[in-house]
Amino acid sequence: MSNGQGGIPESIIESVLQQHDIVDTVSRFVHLTKQGKYMKGLCPFHSEKTPSFTVTPEKQIFYCYGCGTGGNAIKFRMEIEGLSFPEAVKTMAEESHISMGDWQGREAAHVNPETARLLEAYELTAKLYHFLLKNTEHGKAAMEYLRSRGIGDKLIDQFQIGYAPNRWDTLVQFLEKREYPLEEMERGGLLSERSEGHGYVDKFRDRIMFPIHGRSGKPIAFAGRILGEGQPKYLNSPETRLFNKGRVLYNLHQAKNAIRKQRQVILFEGYGDVISAWDQDVQNGVAAMGTALTENQALMIKGMCDEVILCYDGDRAGQAAAMKNFPILEEAGLQVKIALIPEGLDPDDFIRKHGGERFRNQIVDGAVTTTKFKLINLKKNHILLEGGGQIAYSKEAVKLIAPLSSPTEREVYLRELAAEVDVSFETLKQECNEEREAMKNNEDYGDNNTKRWNNGRQQNRHVPTPNLLPAYHSAERKLIAWMLQDDEAAQYVNEHLGEAFNLDDHAAIAAYLYAYYAQGKPPDTSRFMSSLHDDRLEKTVSSISMMDGPGEWSVQVLDDCIREVLKYPRKKEYDLKKEEMIAAERAGDSVRAAQIALEMIALERQ
Repeated sequence: MSNGQGGIPESIIESVLQQHDIVDTVSRFVHLTKQGKYMKGLCPFHSEKTPSFTVTPEKQIFYCYGCGTGGNAIKFRMEIEGLSFPEAVKTMAEESHISMGDWQGREAAHVNPETARLLEAYELTAKLYHFLLKNTEHGKAAMEYLRSRGIGDKLIDQFQIGYAPNRWDTLVQFLEKREYPLEEMERGGLLSERSEGHGYVDKFRDRIMFPIHGRSGKPIAFAGRILGEGQPKYLNSPETRLFNKGRVLYNLHQAKNAIRKQRQVILFEGYGDVISAWDQDVQNGVAAMGTALTENQALMIKGMCDEVILCYDGDRAGQAAAMKNFPILEEAGLQVKIALIPEGLDPDDFIRKHGGERFRNQIVDGAVTTTKFKLINLKKNHILLEGGGQIAYSKEAVKLIAPLSSPTEREVYLRELAAEVDVSFETLKQECNEEREAMKNNEDYGDNNTKRWNNGRQQNRHVPTPNLLPAYHSAERKLIAWMLQDDEAAQYVNEHLGEAFNLDDHAAIAAYLYAYYAQGKPPDTSRFMSSLHDDRLEKTVSSISMMDGPGEWSVQVLDDCIREVLKYPRKKEYDLKKEEMIAAERAGDSVRAAQIALEMIALERQ
């Protein structure tokens, strides 16, 4: 069985592409409108007002004329969720219940050697810290602390919690003994360089260690909580070739099945909150690496579910973090609710104080919409016992309610508002309508700078066309377009032009196409793109495939294009000769100038 990218059997790649229609895949993230044989929308990869992102259902590919990003359904998931090719295929295969066979066992063979060593080192380090916590005197105080927080042996094993002892060289000696290059281990975030002299020391000391796992389920970083007094309270691994904190969510590897099944994720602030919730059968909980959520994390979530519940601490900082993060999630097209935890408690405290059943019923099921959350916070800024406070609050509240698209939602909130302030529902409704009218006059449809995932109405503006290309460049693109559509055209071009394309990318694509058809495969742009191993080539193929069709090919039109391609190097040589002749004439070397003129005549005849 032949293998594609990352050593994955091509049969698996083909099954994944068959099960994941490009329009369905893209529509989860981008609002698409039909325009002829294309679907168009605002590009999710760069901010734009004019829809230049184009999907071709017939060829199962996408391409953005604005930023040049393009590819098939697998490539889209890679770009939108920050996945490697194997990760994207594996994720999409799981979603479609496609068996990966024995490929997963061989996946490590295709990893960069340094990356492979680092993954091994992290796995061994996690086991070491876990052993030290559970089986040595070093970990005794850490075990007592965890048990005081309600985290027993079962949870310690489930989350592979460990302890880094208060020594400088425990991990250094452990890794050195196993012949791991210490310089690589420092680059990978496990060790630190000595501040004085040469050598390395342990990165984490006297900390309870929470392994952070990648999507594959392997440890790729640590979060270490200091056991005694000191700062920082939590120390995360630095960013490395394995770990980018803006692309990782704590516990996602364990929670993803529950998230997909329930179509909902609970986003916590702390690792302890995730662990306590898990213990109470709330198994769709994850945490970001710090309170600031990234757009990439929002997109990862969007790829798995429709709804997010932000379950942050009940203090001012937690509520401020919720207010800051929910717009990022809404812009990714997610429905967002916010859990209201009594002030002074975090989710972990609430669960230990009131139990899991009350947490699920009161906190999770009682989560409020973002509009309700904003109204609750707005109300805190006004004294409603005073007439002036009621007026100020009602005016600001109407401004929050007016942008809601659902008339039913607007009415519910306006009626609640009327009950809180001494103003009739009819008056508030009139103010709301006036506010909406003012908003309508100021609208700029289709601007995805602020809400790029949810521009339902877009003006049908002209999509910019590429600059006029030189004749040889245009001829090469036409040849590749015909070759993508027909293996006979590819065979003719191979026999009469081969790889003599002037642009390196075109020559490489042609070589891949010749090899693709030599294996007896049918014309299929999406499938062919999965055989490429270069991001730039994929973008070029997408761009060429999106050309207004060059029409039906014939031997004559192929010959015309081939002639144009072969003519260019001679024309280039002719222009250089001309420059040389002018330079010789200026230097007074008439003999040399005459000799060059004869060479130019010969080139002209060719």
